[in-house]
Amino acid sequence: MKSKKKSASGRDAAPRRPVGAARRPNQTVQKKSRIGVLIADDHSVVREGLASLIRRKPDMTVVGEASNGSEAVDLWKQHRPDVTLLDLRMPELDGVSAIKEIRAGDENARIIVLTTFDGDEDIYRAIQAGAKGYLLKDVPREALMDSIRRVHAGETCVPVHLAAKLAERVSGETLSAREIDVLKLMAQGKSNKEIGSALFISEGTVKSHVKAIFAKMNVVSRTEAVANATRRGLIQL
Repeated sequence: MKSKKKSASGRDAAPRRPVGAARRPNQTVQKKSRIGVLIADDHSVVREGLASLIRRKPDMTVVGEASNGSEAVDLWKQHRPDVTLLDLRMPELDGVSAIKEIRAGDENARIIVLTTFDGDEDIYRAIQAGAKGYLLKDVPREALMDSIRRVHAGETCVPVHLAAKLAERVSGETLSAREIDVLKLMAQGKSNKEIGSALFISEGTVKSHVKAIFAKMNVVSRTEAVANATRRGLIQL
């Protein structure tokens, strides 16, 4: 009978592992955590569509759905999502205000604005408030999913054509807060005298503001100024 080989200590040597045999891991490898996404949109069809799309992705999950800005802030505080998809125009609290409230709780919060509005002022206000992405709702599905992954990774996602509008807004002349006030009242159809009364300024001062608005916006009429301001997101009708 053949004797077993002994080690230097005299104990039986452990059998050798066959060449090429898999080594059993010491620890169970944990699955990569999925990206938690909060969806905020006041249209139920849009929310349901986004939720269905995200849930089909193996690396993502939906942690909550909000129908207005206030609910978005509350759900964000409750779930602390990795990425938030946020509409710009919502009841109770608009998108920009929601972004500010969320980032007041965590300046590193990753938020993507997903909207139908592409005005330069809309883009500027959202990015200035802290949004890490700005996309239109006609964005291709996979491009949206890729943007969620990129923002989660710490990148900023603004399509080239929107980035160009943002650059134009930053480099162009900015209306003052008072000029915006005048513009809003112009949109309501008020005369210079009525605007002056509402803002407690003289009619002459109103005329000066209107002239400055026309020059900065490169328009020649009130109707054109209001249309231009609405398109850009300076005012909301």
